[in-house]
Parts: sequence; structure tokens; C-alpha cells
Amino acid sequence: MNTKKLKTTRNGRRGLSLLSAGIVAVVTALACILPLTACHGSKGAEAFAVPEQWDASKDYEITFWAKNDTNKTQTKIYEKAISDFEALYPNIHVKMKLYTDYGKIYNDVITNISTGTTPNVCITYPDHIATYLTGTNIVVPLDELMADAKYGLGGSELAFDGPTTDEIVPQFLSECVLGDAHYALPYMRSTEICYVNKTFVEKLGFELPEVLTWDFIWEVSEAATAKNADGTYAVNGQKVMIPFIDKSTDNMMIQMLAQRGAGYSTEDGQIELFNDDTRDILKTISGHAKTGAFSTFKISGYPANFLNAGQCVFAIDSSAGATWMGTNAPLVDIAPDKLVQFETAVRMVPQYDPASPKMISQGPSICIFNKADADEVLASWLFSQYLLTNDVQNAYAQTEGYAPVTSKAQDSPEYQEYLSRAGEDNNEHYQVKIDATRVLLENAPNTFITPVFNGSASLRDASGQLIESVTKSVRRKETIDDAYLDQLFDDVMALYHLDQLGGSVGGGTKDLGPLPRASKILIGVLIVAWIGIAAVALHDEMEKRKS
Repeated sequence: MNTKKLKTTRNGRRGLSLLSAGIVAVVTALACILPLTACHGSKGAEAFAVPEQWDASKDYEITFWAKNDTNKTQTKIYEKAISDFEALYPNIHVKMKLYTDYGKIYNDVITNISTGTTPNVCITYPDHIATYLTGTNIVVPLDELMADAKYGLGGSELAFDGPTTDEIVPQFLSECVLGDAHYALPYMRSTEICYVNKTFVEKLGFELPEVLTWDFIWEVSEAATAKNADGTYAVNGQKVMIPFIDKSTDNMMIQMLAQRGAGYSTEDGQIELFNDDTRDILKTISGHAKTGAFSTFKISGYPANFLNAGQCVFAIDSSAGATWMGTNAPLVDIAPDKLVQFETAVRMVPQYDPASPKMISQGPSICIFNKADADEVLASWLFSQYLLTNDVQNAYAQTEGYAPVTSKAQDSPEYQEYLSRAGEDNNEHYQVKIDATRVLLENAPNTFITPVFNGSASLRDASGQLIESVTKSVRRKETIDDAYLDQLFDDVMALYHLDQLGGSVGGGTKDLGPLPRASKILIGVLIVAWIGIAAVALHDEMEKRKS
């Protein structure tokens, strides 16, 4: 036997074996990696198309997720709306699930997207919808439905008197545009309101202006920190006084930046939050936090409780929180013996330029999730529209300081009568609640929204975290200087993964963030495989030279 030939053959087989092993490794890696990456950018459901004729002979069961916490009146309004709708459409059965906050709705929707069990209709926020849209055809674009002659807004085949497109307040409807399409309908709208203990302001020697400025807020708040010889505060005679408390520090930062014309984010998701204006705002806030003139809800507690106990001068909260504010508030959350008597004034949030006010528009919207049955989606659309009828809009708006989202409801005789009866009682016609609503109604043109994109919810959280962190650091006796703020910006950016969003951070070239883990593994396997192949080829070449 030719041993040299046998040796060469064995080496060739070994080379072939190693080459095959390399190929198998690559194929195996691909087989392992593809399931990890298939969900990103997958085809998902078929795109929704409005059926030419809705099949009213079939029965439909649609799920409706909504937010409610302690307001049982709102629960009853939802229940009545469902009952009235089902009377008009006996073949559509609505199953409602209530949540205590919108964050829990968001988390459940994300979970259910992966299992294909999303609700049909959901009360949510555009920031959240932007994340839902990362899956293909998950949320139904509404433009075609809105314009449909039969089943669209004001359509000929509707069994109820719903609003037309023109009867939805334009500013509110525009908030539901993501990219180039409407992915939601507005449901209710609110804004940030400053609730003021006017009695204390005047006791401190100030006259309350119609439009608050930041300079006025800080000046009065500092005056309210003065103490008596016994350590109690001069303005209230108590041991506790936090002159200015803001419930939503994310809205606080966003509004301050908007009023200064400073950057926050661009429409395409470029992050501009970490700028010199933000730095200047944080330094100002830290100075007033140091004297005890300012604190936040997360640090100290609910602003309404301090306001109603005479331990706060300025409490900023949503207009939807008006029923908790003031001596006679219907939803007072402290013991009766802790209440103090004072005159409550309602103002828009403080401004840098009173001649050009800016206040944030917020409030829940309605989105519809795609399903395999287009008729089922249309049934969901019919119910969503019903939530915009006057009966539902007016009833829900009167529970708290919300404003109806349609001019049809706002201009209705029933709603105008409701507004005209402000102060008649301390429940349905509670003065502070209706005053807060009027601030929003009268300033709708002065409202603004932030750009919505995948990650905008994280950016919102980050903006509030900056204020929370600075306020906490002051209490820990830390120095708030440029070095501190540099580190804070880096920490917050990392905490909320803002450097991994599609847009860039602070301008410049687009930052796509680090590669996904699956991609890193795949690249690593490919590198190892090709090194193995190269090694086999080199070995074969050396054997050939020897032979």
C-alpha cells in the first residue's frame, strides 16, 4: 500500500471534515439566531382594509381596556356607554377590563403583542402607541376608517350621532398622528394647572397675577420659607411648609424648555434634552430646593394633601386632579381635622413670557388593534367612535377637570349649562374643577405636545428624572455644579437607554446604539468558522508542499 497516498487522503478527509464542521457551525448558528431576530420587523398580521359591507349577521366579542382607579362614577359611565352601545348593536358584545394606571395597560399590551392576544380597543397614550408600532400591522391606521362614507366619522350607516372629522378639536386630533397617519382618536384632554392658596399669597404681601411667571413663583415660595422664633413657619404657624410642589416633573421640565424655545427632541427622534438650557433650569431648581422652597411628589408626597392642609402655596397637578384640590374638594384625601380654610385660585402653569404662554396638552386616546377578521376590527371602530358621542364625552368630562375632545360636545347646550353652574355645589359643579377646565378650553391654541416616536416615553421619564435627581442630591448636601450635571446627564442617558434609540443624542450623526446580542453572537460564530476554514486551507497547502 502507498502509505504516502493514504496519509494524504486522510489529511484531505480531515480537511473536508473540518470544512464541513465550519459550514455546519455557521448553519447551526443561523438556525439558532433567526428565531431570536424574527420578531423584529416580522410581517405580523395582514394590513387592515375597510370591508365594503360590514357583516351585521355575525356576533362579535371585543375587549376594551381602560384606566380607572378610585372614581366609581367614571366606571359607571363606561358601563352605561357599553350598555347603550350594545343596545344599538346587539351583535357586538364589549368586555371591559379596568386598570389602575396607564403604565400597567402599556406593559400588558407589550406582553400580549408577543402572544397575539392584544385587546381590540385600548385607552392609552401616543407615546405608548409609538412602541406598539414597532411590530408590523399591530395597530390599525385610522385615516381610511375616518374617511369611509358608510362607517367613518359622521358616516351614513352609523346607528348613533357621532362627530364628524371637522367636529373633533383640530389640536387634539393632530396629537394622534404618528408618522404620516392617525393611529388613535383623542378621548379626553387635560393640561397642567397651578392650584394656588391665594390666602397665603396675599398674607405674604403679594398680589396674585392672572398669568403666573417663574420669577413670581420662586419669589413667593422663598418668602414662604420664613420661620418664627419657635421654628414654625410664619405663613401658616405649622412645622411643615413646602411652598411649591410639582406632581409631574417630566411635564415641568418639558414645559420650561418649550417656554424658553429650547431643545427637547425633534420629530424624527433626535434627542436634544441635554443642553445648556436644561443645565440652567436644573441649577435654578437646585437653589430653591436647597432652601426648602421646592419639592416634588415623588420625594414629599401628593401636592393636594399639602395644599389642603395649609402646608403648600403652589401645587401643580393635572386639570384632571382638580377634584382633589381645595378646602371644599369632593375628593379630599386627608382627615377633616387637618383641613384649613383658604381661597383656592386656579392658574395656568408659570410662564417665562406671559405674552406667549405655552402649556402641555395631555390626556388619553383610543387605539384599535389589528385582527385577522376585518369585520371584527370594524366592530371595534364603531365602539371607539361611540366613545366620542356627546353623552359619553359630556358625562366623563364632568367627573374631573377634563375637556371633551369634540367641539360638538363642547358647544352642546348640556355642556354649556354645566359650565355655567360653576360653584353651585361642591360635587358635580365644584368651582375649582370647572375653573381648571376653563383654563384648558380658553387656552387650547396655546397648548403643545412633544414629538412621538419609539423611545419618546423613555425620554419623557428621563426629563423628569433630571429634576428628581437634582432635588434629592441637594437634600444629601451634594454640590450641584457643571461636573455634577455632566455626570447626571451621562447617568440618566444610560439609565433610560437614550443612547440606543434610533435618533441621535444631542445632535450630530445618527447613533444606532450597540449591536443586539443575537447579532454579536452571529458575528462571533462567523469569525470562528472562517478562521477554522482558513486554518484547514493552510494545512492542506502545507501538506501538498510536503508531498
